[in-house]
Amino acid sequence: MDETTQTAARPEGDEARHPSLDDDGGASARERRWRLTLGAGEEALAERDRKLSMALTALYGDGDEEKKNRRGGLQRSSPKAIAGWLGDLRGFFPSQVVQIVQKDAFERLGLKQMLMEPEFLAAVEQDVNLVADLVSLRGIMPDKTKQMARQVIAEIVAKLMERLERQTAEAIRGALDRARRTFRPRHRDIDWPRTIGANLRHYQPEHKTVVPEKLIGFMRRQRRLVDLDEVVLCVDQSGSMASSVIYASIFAAVMASIPVVRTRLVCFDTAIVDLTDDLADPVEVLFGIQLGGGTDINQAVAYCAGRIEHPAKAHFVLITDLYEGGNEDDLLRRLAALARSGVNIIVLLALTDQGRPGYSASTAAKVAALGIPAFACTPDLFPDMMAAALRREDIAAWAAAADIKVARAEERGDG
Repeated sequence: MDETTQTAARPEGDEARHPSLDDDGGASARERRWRLTLGAGEEALAERDRKLSMALTALYGDGDEEKKNRRGGLQRSSPKAIAGWLGDLRGFFPSQVVQIVQKDAFERLGLKQMLMEPEFLAAVEQDVNLVADLVSLRGIMPDKTKQMARQVIAEIVAKLMERLERQTAEAIRGALDRARRTFRPRHRDIDWPRTIGANLRHYQPEHKTVVPEKLIGFMRRQRRLVDLDEVVLCVDQSGSMASSVIYASIFAAVMASIPVVRTRLVCFDTAIVDLTDDLADPVEVLFGIQLGGGTDINQAVAYCAGRIEHPAKAHFVLITDLYEGGNEDDLLRRLAALARSGVNIIVLLALTDQGRPGYSASTAAKVAALGIPAFACTPDLFPDMMAAALRREDIAAWAAAADIKVARAEERGDG
């Protein structure tokens, strides 16, 4: 990777000038990266870089060819020592990098069991992957650890809600009846051109502004419960979909709080869990998820189809990698029948911040042949996608405009 590419890849904001990247200690950032990458002797590194190198060597080893099959020195460390190591990482890297290294540590060294230790749990970098790990372990956690796990999950959920709630609410909230006016509008419903025009006589030359005495805005259309659109999120909770389940659950909780849609959340593997009644408490929803197990998508679609009351006003979002352990032919026939009945169907192959997802491309091609869009979506784009769905826009066209690859009917093989 050349220097131009490295610069473009850096995160923006506070993390863009993290000391591990930009404080050069007398050497250029590029030279430091090469020394660390090639494993230069410790005598060639500055003090901070020696500590950074030791932290990474503890997990990945030193790259010695004779020791290439050996893991780093963390595997036999105590929870307290590993908690300290995680603390060191946060001093060297931005949160995004810490999350990646932490995930590697869990997978390479089997550290998930250490989450049973409250001291270790308190030190772990908090992200969606941690929520998935805690949810999968909750059945064997001691009560003391389970209490702390709920607290950690609640903190992570609160951060995610803060990030996603406003964007989702603004994108999805009820349509405005622009034919009617009100003089007591909500702030987001103010018709600013009309308001300014009606208050020009209150212009303040010394402040170069208009002080509005009367607000003019759009009146919201009142909708009866029976008129509300139905949104059904049907989410695969097999192990490979862990992050998608977390995000989908949070979005379902957000949408359930918006009184302009009726939201249902159904999670499945070979069994089905309807979590709709718990949506007021996102943490409770997450503790109701059973990560892992097989997959019977057809059975879950059948369950959801039986609970759609008004097909012409229903939006069915199936979140799965389409690796069907049940009857694929029945699944395709059922999806086709739902589409013919007027249900707006979208298949999300993943709902994560990650890159290209793994999914059954052959099944995705068959779904696409039914005229049903299938693609992966990030959490940041999901609110706009749902808003487009509620407006009954062409979702495949929306995805193309967002530079998202949509599965095509001619696709073959597994992705």
